[in-house]
Amino acid sequence: MTIDKIHSLFLECNSVASDTRKIEKGSLFIALKGEKFDANTFAKEALEKGAKYVVIDNANYYLDHRTILVENTLETLQELSKYHRNYLGLPIIALTGSNGKTTTKELIHVVLSKKYKTLATIGNLNNHIGVPLTLLRFTKETEIGIVEMGANHQKEIAFLCSIAEPDFGYITNFGKAHLEGFGGVEGVIKGKSELYDFLSQTNKTVFVNLDDALQNQKTTSTNRYTFSTFTNSSNVKIDHIEANPMVAIEFNGITIQSHLIGEYNATNIIAAVTIGKYFKVDDEAIKTAIENYIPENNRSQLIQKNGNEIILDAYNANPSSMNAALTNFIQLEQTNKTALLGDMFELGTESPEEHAKIIELLANQSQITTYFVGNDFYNNQINQPHLKFFKTFEDFSVFLKSNIPSKSLILIKGSRGMALEKTLDIL
Repeated sequence: MTIDKIHSLFLECNSVASDTRKIEKGSLFIALKGEKFDANTFAKEALEKGAKYVVIDNANYYLDHRTILVENTLETLQELSKYHRNYLGLPIIALTGSNGKTTTKELIHVVLSKKYKTLATIGNLNNHIGVPLTLLRFTKETEIGIVEMGANHQKEIAFLCSIAEPDFGYITNFGKAHLEGFGGVEGVIKGKSELYDFLSQTNKTVFVNLDDALQNQKTTSTNRYTFSTFTNSSNVKIDHIEANPMVAIEFNGITIQSHLIGEYNATNIIAAVTIGKYFKVDDEAIKTAIENYIPENNRSQLIQKNGNEIILDAYNANPSSMNAALTNFIQLEQTNKTALLGDMFELGTESPEEHAKIIELLANQSQITTYFVGNDFYNNQINQPHLKFFKTFEDFSVFLKSNIPSKSLILIKGSRGMALEKTLDIL
């Protein structure tokens, strides 16, 4: 069946699902394969749960006219989403980067939603499956689409751009994330820059942080819309930033007081302001949108619990984001501070050195009691009375139950696999 015919059937459906647990009545179910499952086997169940059509690539599971048999369901999903993107023809903003992608995406979404019917990537569905599913959520009513793009190796962003064909793009930063897959920091820079490369080749618009010399250098496009805290020639000039601990910024005589912690979040806020200005969202509407945004999903959340003030930033971590969070944490004025830090994953051969650097950063910060959790930190431990190391979360949880901090400012940060938000149950 041709992709245009599949698309016409897709338009009869009200949603797309690749998980039978998320099927809605009248949806299109696409049977993808994983390392441990083959969703072709769920085709019948999908129809019984209300799917209008199912897309399969194994003829053994063909049922009736509601079954669409293709050669490869993943490739069909990607081709269908690209076809749908071109069918709609709406403006799409793509963003990637090592840190802050999801928070920035959410901020852009709330700002643009003040003026436009805007849809954005849900959560962090930002890979070769998530991006197509995001594109298929867009409808004729959608005025602007926002697509987050994640990657852990080179050529991945270029591939996602070939599907989404963005009109606008922003890279949050180049950091030490997924070093193993990218082959080091230079690989990260090259891989993330594929977004700007695509936009430059197609003469589309890039949003650029002029305060980031590397980002400025990597954007060769003539269509640039810029922001800065010190360059008056930028399109958007930010007059003041502070974070104590919540970030506040000033521009055009307006102060925006956010619910986001840490100066490292200031750039995410400013990017959303900049994109809002480009799309002519009113300054007061931008202020209202950002001030009403409350972080969730373990990202820069501020939680009060049993007399402690907790900065929960445990969704993920890499050397760049960990360093930024700790630098900010060190600068905060509170005297009683505790850091609960988990291992950083996907660093390859650079893992020992990067974990050692984080330990070194805190070695002279005796005012911060720090608990390091995980094998990588444990294997690089040093002997300092204010630093304690635990090989597993189980070891740490046993200790913490008998040593709960009191009236402390607590930072919790680690890679997703460490799931350090479980610490909240003990605290």
